[in-house]
Amino acid sequence: MSAPAAGAAFLAPLLAAVRPAEAQAQQRFDVPYVPTRQLVVDEMLRLAAVDGNDFLIDLGSGDGRIVVTAARAFGIRGIGFDIDPQRVAEARVNARAAGVQQLAEFRQENIFTADFSKATVVTMYLLTAVNLRLRPKLLAELKPGTRVVSHDFHMDDWEPDRRLLVGKTLYLWIIPARVEGTWRVDVGDRRFDLALRQRFQKLEGSAAIASRTARLWEGRLDGERIGFTLTYVPGGDAASIEHDDAERAHRFEGRVEGDTIAGLVTVGIGKSRRQLPFTAVRG
Repeated sequence: MSAPAAGAAFLAPLLAAVRPAEAQAQQRFDVPYVPTRQLVVDEMLRLAAVDGNDFLIDLGSGDGRIVVTAARAFGIRGIGFDIDPQRVAEARVNARAAGVQQLAEFRQENIFTADFSKATVVTMYLLTAVNLRLRPKLLAELKPGTRVVSHDFHMDDWEPDRRLLVGKTLYLWIIPARVEGTWRVDVGDRRFDLALRQRFQKLEGSAAIASRTARLWEGRLDGERIGFTLTYVPGGDAASIEHDDAERAHRFEGRVEGDTIAGLVTVGIGKSRRQLPFTAVRG
C-alpha cells in the first residue's frame, strides 16, 4: 500500500467519527431519523383505535416511543423494527426506563424482510417511496382488518380509509379481505353468480340474476366487512323478479371469512323494507 493510500485508510475512521450522526444516517439508511412528537404518537394510536387486545408493530421504530407509549397506555405487546443499532439500543433503554421492557421489544432488522404478520396494528413514519415498496408486503402478509397508520406519508393510489390533521397528516388504512373473483350467492330460494373486481378496498362488478343483469355500485370493504348494492339493468324479463323488486336497490352487508360471505340483504324502504339472510361461496 502506498503512503497516501495508507494515510487515507488511517484517517477514514477518524473522519467517520466526526461526521454528523444525521448525515451518516441519511447515507446508510433509507429514511433519516426524525423523532415523532408525542402528541402525534398519541393521535396515531387513537386513529388506529388501539385497545388491550392489539399487537402493535412499528416499522422504523427509532427511539421506540410509539411501542413504549402503546405498552404503557394500553398494556399491549409491541415490536419495533429498526435497522440502526444505535436507535435500537436507545429504544431498549427507553422501554426499561418506562417499566415496559416485558411488553416492548426492539429488533435490529430490515423492515422489508421482517415478519410482522401477527400485527393487528402497524405504525410507520417513513417516506412515500418506502411506503410504496412496503405496500405489497402489507397487503399480502397482514390479516384483513389490520390497521395501518402512517405519519405524514401516503401510499399513492391506495386511498386511506381515514385521515387526520394534527399539524401533519396521519393516514389510516384497513387491510381489506381479498374477494376478487366469482361468487355463488344464495338469497332465500334464489341463487345467482356475482363477479367482483377489487382495487384495494373498492369493489366493482355485476351479477346475473335469472335472465337479468344487475350492476354493482357503492362496493367497499372495511377489513372483513363487505357492502355493496345491486340494481337491475333496464330490460330483460321483469316477470322473473318478485313483484316490484325490479325497481329496487338490493343492499348487501356481510362479513368475509376466507372463501365464504354471510350477511343480510335489504330491499325497499320504510314500511316495505325487508331483510333476508344471504350466503356466498367463492366459485
